[in-house]
Amino acid sequence: MGKMNVSNDALLALFAEMIWDNALRKYREENLYKEIDRALAKGDQSTFLALTSELKVLLSRG
Repeated sequence: MGKMNVSNDALLALFAEMIWDNALRKYREENLYKEIDRALAKGDQSTFLALTSELKVLLSRG
């Protein structure tokens, strides 16, 4: 019975980490969209390109 508890604990820890990673990725994605909008509004091309590049990488991983 002890081994099963260890396995369940490991699975729960892994699941919690997956949820946390997903939340962080979603938060960063939302912030990138806001920052991209600001860069567009300012006409800041270099920031826009840097942010869209980061967003593309983030979206390709998820």
